[in-house]
Amino acid sequence: MKKWILALFLVIAAGALAACGGSNESSKGETGKEKVVIGYFPNIDHVPAMVAREKSFYEKALGENVEIEYKTFPDGGTFMTALKSGDIDAGLVGPAPVMNNFSNGADVKVLAGASSGGTVVVASAKSGINSLEDIEGKTFITPGIGCTHDVQFETFLMDLGMDKLASARIGGSLKHVTGNPAQYQGMFESGQVDLAAVPEPWASTLIEAGAKEIVSTDEIAYGKTLPNTVLVANGKLVKENKEIAEALVKAQQEAVDFINNNKEEAQTIAIKAIKDLTKQELNPALVAKSMDRINYTTEIDEEVLKQFAQSSFELEFLKEEPELAGLVDTSFLN
Repeated sequence: MKKWILALFLVIAAGALAACGGSNESSKGETGKEKVVIGYFPNIDHVPAMVAREKSFYEKALGENVEIEYKTFPDGGTFMTALKSGDIDAGLVGPAPVMNNFSNGADVKVLAGASSGGTVVVASAKSGINSLEDIEGKTFITPGIGCTHDVQFETFLMDLGMDKLASARIGGSLKHVTGNPAQYQGMFESGQVDLAAVPEPWASTLIEAGAKEIVSTDEIAYGKTLPNTVLVANGKLVKENKEIAEALVKAQQEAVDFINNNKEEAQTIAIKAIKDLTKQELNPALVAKSMDRINYTTEIDEEVLKQFAQSSFELEFLKEEPELAGLVDTSFLN
């Protein structure tokens, strides 16, 4: 009798596991179609994703048999966690978290660029900072530890050869904290932080509110040469469904072309998208200025990525010297 009960239990348990665990089931949307989830941030360097969403470029490229879902993130760390776990399939993110995760064994692929430039270092009006000579012992903020903007700023400081201006993490005097760029203005006003290495439109927003530009986009390490935002996908998706990967790149190219050919409409789309996500309505003139700092392109300079990864290693964000072979796959661009 006990054996019969045990056997019945095992059959029921096996059926329950099968119902809960199928990977095909998890990729289906509410409509029963195959689902692809796209991630991005409410930043101006992520406008290609906003435009692609508004203009349905992803839907058109992937076809009517695929359901598209969108998720937004405050920083690269949470984005990469979602990408690795399968909560999202692809999207836009800075190169630093991609390279850091790839170096630690994550199966991810960079398929195209999205934008370059746009990182600015600004100081709050309360900080008393008027130039780099005033920043010793101050507190600076970036979206994440070892994020793209963090690496750019810390590399810039290291290149100056002034050890006191380095982060306290590597023996300098600067305290580093992290937070959502949409909240930096309040943190400046409360005196919580003195400096921010920040993407647009938040740099221009802070400057408009009285902050001072300390390091420009052209001055900061890697300036406009670094792909500041890239299109990245889960490696498994790229291997198992090349048609989807190709469609994602096609939509990315359409979005970039649209931005470059329809600047005013792209700015309007960005304003609406950022308001929907952050509840902040940006001044059109400010957004236009922000987008002028950025070059929207799908091109990828792998040599610059390698140099940037080396900087991450020298700043001790990476434990081992980076090996990026296999990270970038531009075959779909061609």
